[in-house]
Amino acid sequence: MARLMIIGAGGVGTVVAHKAARHSGNFTEILLASRTKERCDAIAAAVEEKTGVRIATAGVDAEDVPALTALLKDFSP
Repeated sequence: MARLMIIGAGGVGTVVAHKAARHSGNFTEILLASRTKERCDAIAAAVEEKTGVRIATAGVDAEDVPALTALLKDFSP
């Protein structure tokens, strides 16, 4: 099993989160990260409502390389 980290909570990130949840048997954990954590939380809530799968969320600016690197090391996708 793998850990999946989705960076970006726009249109593509939303679709990927929903698709990954439908195939959650392939992942031990799913994390959705974006600059706006509230947007990630809203997507995660919608995914859980539709699929019953919980997605973890995090706030990170992808242009902040040290912060993104720290999140990648911490989550270890």
